[in-house]
Amino acid sequence: MQITLLLADDHTIVRDGLRSLLEKVSGFKVIGVASNGREAVEEAIRLRPAVVVMDIAMPDMNGVEATRQIMEKLPGTRVLILSMYLSAKHIHRSLKAGAKGYVLKESAGEEVVEAIRALHAGKRYLSHRITDTVLDDYLSVESRLSPIDSLSLRERDVLQLVVEGRTNAAIATHLSLSIKTVETYRARIMRKLKVKDTVELVKFAMRHGLVV
Repeated sequence: MQITLLLADDHTIVRDGLRSLLEKVSGFKVIGVASNGREAVEEAIRLRPAVVVMDIAMPDMNGVEATRQIMEKLPGTRVLILSMYLSAKHIHRSLKAGAKGYVLKESAGEEVVEAIRALHAGKRYLSHRITDTVLDDYLSVESRLSPIDSLSLRERDVLQLVVEGRTNAAIATHLSLSIKTVETYRARIMRKLKVKDTVELVKFAMRHGLVV
Protein backbone atom coordinates (compact mmCIF):
# COMPACT_ATOMS: atom_id res chain seq x y z
CA MET A 1 0.00 0.00 0.00
CA GLN A 2 1.42 3.38 -1.02
CA ILE A 3 1.82 6.22 1.46
CA THR A 4 0.62 9.35 -0.33
CA LEU A 5 2.41 12.58 0.58
CA LEU A 6 1.85 16.33 0.33
CA LEU A 7 4.94 18.53 0.78
CA ALA A 8 4.51 22.10 2.06
CA ASP A 9 7.51 24.46 2.15
CA ASP A 10 7.96 27.96 0.75
CA HIS A 11 11.51 27.25 -0.47
CA THR A 12 11.54 25.60 -3.89
CA ILE A 13 14.96 24.04 -3.36
CA VAL A 14 13.77 22.38 -0.14
CA ARG A 15 10.57 21.08 -1.73
CA ASP A 16 12.43 19.74 -4.76
CA GLY A 17 15.13 18.12 -2.65
CA LEU A 18 12.62 16.52 -0.32
CA ARG A 19 10.52 15.32 -3.24
CA SER A 20 13.56 13.79 -4.91
CA LEU A 21 14.47 12.00 -1.69
CA LEU A 22 11.00 10.65 -0.91
CA GLU A 23 10.12 9.55 -4.42
CA LYS A 24 13.07 7.15 -4.29
CA VAL A 25 11.60 5.39 -1.26
CA SER A 26 9.62 2.26 -2.03
CA GLY A 27 5.96 2.68 -1.09
CA PHE A 28 6.04 6.51 -1.02
CA LYS A 29 4.19 8.65 -3.56
CA VAL A 30 4.32 12.48 -3.59
CA ILE A 31 0.93 13.57 -4.92
CA GLY A 32 1.22 17.32 -4.37
CA VAL A 33 3.23 20.31 -3.17
CA ALA A 34 2.37 23.67 -1.61
CA SER A 35 4.38 26.86 -1.20
CA ASN A 36 2.40 28.45 1.66
CA GLY A 37 0.10 27.51 4.50
CA ARG A 38 -3.18 28.38 2.84
CA GLU A 39 -2.27 26.42 -0.26
CA ALA A 40 -1.30 23.48 1.95
CA VAL A 41 -4.78 23.43 3.49
CA GLU A 42 -6.47 23.67 0.09
CA GLU A 43 -4.30 20.96 -1.48
CA ALA A 44 -4.73 18.66 1.52
CA ILE A 45 -8.51 18.93 1.26
CA ARG A 46 -8.38 18.34 -2.49
CA LEU A 47 -5.85 15.48 -2.54
CA ARG A 48 -6.44 13.86 0.88
CA PRO A 49 -2.86 12.62 1.38
CA ALA A 50 -1.98 10.12 4.08
CA VAL A 51 0.79 12.38 5.41
CA VAL A 52 1.50 16.09 5.03
CA VAL A 53 5.13 17.15 5.54
CA MET A 54 4.81 20.74 6.72
CA ASP A 55 7.25 23.59 7.28
CA ILE A 56 6.36 26.10 10.02
CA ALA A 57 7.67 29.40 8.65
CA MET A 58 5.62 30.00 5.51
CA PRO A 59 3.83 33.04 4.09
CA ASP A 60 0.04 33.39 3.80
CA MET A 61 -0.66 31.31 6.94
CA ASN A 62 2.08 29.61 8.93
CA GLY A 63 2.44 25.85 9.17
CA VAL A 64 1.05 25.58 12.69
CA GLU A 65 -2.24 27.23 11.77
CA ALA A 66 -2.35 25.25 8.52
CA THR A 67 -1.92 22.07 10.56
CA ARG A 68 -4.81 23.02 12.83
CA GLN A 69 -7.10 23.64 9.88
CA ILE A 70 -6.09 20.40 8.15
CA MET A 71 -6.77 18.44 11.35
CA GLU A 72 -10.15 20.12 11.70
CA LYS A 73 -11.18 19.09 8.17
CA LEU A 74 -9.19 15.87 7.69
CA PRO A 75 -8.71 14.16 11.07
CA GLY A 76 -7.45 11.00 9.35
CA THR A 77 -4.50 12.77 7.74
CA ARG A 78 -1.21 12.85 9.64
CA VAL A 79 0.94 15.99 9.73
CA LEU A 80 4.70 15.83 10.14
CA ILE A 81 6.35 19.16 10.95
CA LEU A 82 9.75 19.57 9.28
CA SER A 83 11.29 22.67 10.83
CA MET A 84 14.51 24.51 11.56
CA TYR A 85 13.13 25.54 14.99
CA LEU A 86 14.11 23.56 18.09
CA SER A 87 12.40 25.88 20.58
CA ALA A 88 9.85 24.37 22.96
CA LYS A 89 7.35 27.05 21.91
CA HIS A 90 7.26 25.87 18.30
CA ILE A 91 7.18 22.20 19.25
CA HIS A 92 4.38 22.78 21.74
CA ARG A 93 2.20 24.78 19.38
CA SER A 94 2.70 22.28 16.57
CA LEU A 95 1.62 19.33 18.71
CA LYS A 96 -1.30 21.30 20.16
CA ALA A 97 -2.43 22.03 16.60
CA GLY A 98 -2.58 18.31 15.89
CA ALA A 99 0.77 17.43 14.33
CA LYS A 100 1.81 13.85 15.10
CA GLY A 101 5.49 14.32 14.40
CA TYR A 102 8.23 16.96 14.55
CA VAL A 103 11.57 16.57 12.75
CA LEU A 104 14.39 19.11 12.49
CA LYS A 105 15.51 20.07 9.00
CA GLU A 106 19.13 19.63 9.95
CA SER A 107 18.49 15.95 10.66
CA ALA A 108 16.28 15.36 7.63
CA GLY A 109 16.91 12.44 5.32
CA GLU A 110 16.57 8.98 6.76
CA GLU A 111 14.84 10.43 9.82
CA VAL A 112 12.08 11.94 7.66
CA VAL A 113 11.48 8.54 6.06
CA GLU A 114 11.40 6.93 9.49
CA ALA A 115 8.99 9.59 10.76
CA ILE A 116 6.59 9.25 7.83
CA ARG A 117 6.39 5.50 8.29
CA ALA A 118 5.78 5.93 12.02
CA LEU A 119 2.96 8.43 11.49
CA HIS A 120 1.34 6.27 8.82
CA ALA A 121 1.41 3.39 11.33
CA GLY A 122 -0.51 5.52 13.82
CA LYS A 123 2.46 6.44 16.00
CA ARG A 124 4.03 9.75 17.02
CA TYR A 125 7.54 10.70 16.00
CA LEU A 126 9.85 13.34 17.47
CA SER A 127 13.30 14.20 16.19
CA HIS A 128 16.07 12.60 18.19
CA ARG A 129 17.30 16.00 19.38
CA ILE A 130 13.99 16.86 21.01
CA THR A 131 14.37 15.87 24.64
CA ASP A 132 11.74 14.73 27.12
CA THR A 133 12.65 17.73 29.26
CA VAL A 134 11.59 20.16 26.55
CA LEU A 135 8.29 18.35 26.01
CA ASP A 136 7.48 17.91 29.68
CA ASP A 137 8.16 21.58 30.32
CA TYR A 138 5.53 22.72 27.82
CA LEU A 139 3.02 19.89 27.45
CA SER A 140 2.50 19.01 31.10
CA VAL A 141 2.14 22.46 32.65
CA GLU A 142 -1.35 23.81 32.04
CA SER A 143 -0.50 27.26 33.35
CA ARG A 144 2.00 27.83 30.55
CA LEU A 145 -0.46 27.39 27.70
CA SER A 146 -0.74 30.36 25.37
CA PRO A 147 -3.73 32.69 25.93
CA ILE A 148 -4.52 32.06 22.25
CA ASP A 149 -5.61 28.57 23.30
CA SER A 150 -8.59 30.17 25.06
CA LEU A 151 -10.04 31.24 21.71
CA SER A 152 -12.70 29.23 19.89
CA LEU A 153 -11.91 27.74 16.48
CA ARG A 154 -13.85 30.49 14.70
CA GLU A 155 -12.11 33.19 16.76
CA ARG A 156 -8.76 31.68 15.76
CA ASP A 157 -9.83 31.75 12.11
CA VAL A 158 -10.68 35.45 12.41
CA LEU A 159 -7.47 36.21 14.34
CA GLN A 160 -5.35 34.49 11.68
CA LEU A 161 -6.91 36.61 8.94
CA VAL A 162 -6.61 39.81 10.99
CA VAL A 163 -2.88 39.33 11.53
CA GLU A 164 -2.51 38.66 7.80
CA GLY A 165 -3.82 42.19 7.23
CA ARG A 166 -7.28 41.32 5.91
CA THR A 167 -10.07 43.90 6.24
CA ASN A 168 -13.33 43.10 8.00
CA ALA A 169 -15.04 42.91 4.61
CA ALA A 170 -12.43 40.49 3.26
CA ILE A 171 -12.66 38.32 6.38
CA ALA A 172 -16.45 38.28 6.14
CA THR A 173 -16.29 37.14 2.52
CA HIS A 174 -13.63 34.50 3.21
CA LEU A 175 -15.50 32.98 6.19
CA SER A 176 -19.03 33.53 4.80
CA LEU A 177 -19.97 35.81 7.70
CA SER A 178 -21.54 39.24 7.93
CA ILE A 179 -19.25 42.22 8.55
CA LYS A 180 -21.07 42.86 11.84
CA THR A 181 -20.35 39.30 12.98
CA VAL A 182 -16.65 39.74 12.12
CA GLU A 183 -16.60 42.97 14.14
CA THR A 184 -18.14 41.11 17.07
CA TYR A 185 -15.50 38.38 16.83
CA ARG A 186 -12.69 40.94 16.68
CA ALA A 187 -14.00 42.72 19.76
CA ARG A 188 -14.34 39.41 21.62
CA ILE A 189 -10.81 38.35 20.64
CA MET A 190 -9.28 41.62 21.84
CA ARG A 191 -11.23 41.39 25.08
CA LYS A 192 -10.05 37.83 25.74
CA LEU A 193 -6.43 38.64 24.87
CA LYS A 194 -6.56 41.99 26.68
CA VAL A 195 -5.29 44.11 23.79
CA LYS A 196 -6.59 47.53 22.75
CA ASP A 197 -6.12 47.67 18.98
CA THR A 198 -5.06 45.74 15.89
CA VAL A 199 -1.39 46.69 16.23
CA GLU A 200 -1.26 45.21 19.74
CA LEU A 201 -3.20 42.19 18.50
CA VAL A 202 -0.62 41.48 15.78
CA LYS A 203 2.26 41.91 18.23
CA PHE A 204 0.53 39.57 20.66
CA ALA A 205 0.04 36.94 17.94
CA MET A 206 3.72 37.17 16.99
CA ARG A 207 4.88 36.78 20.60
CA HIS A 208 2.74 33.69 21.08
CA GLY A 209 3.73 31.88 17.91
CA LEU A 210 0.64 32.36 15.73
CA VAL A 211 2.73 34.40 13.33
CA VAL A 212 6.20 32.98 12.75
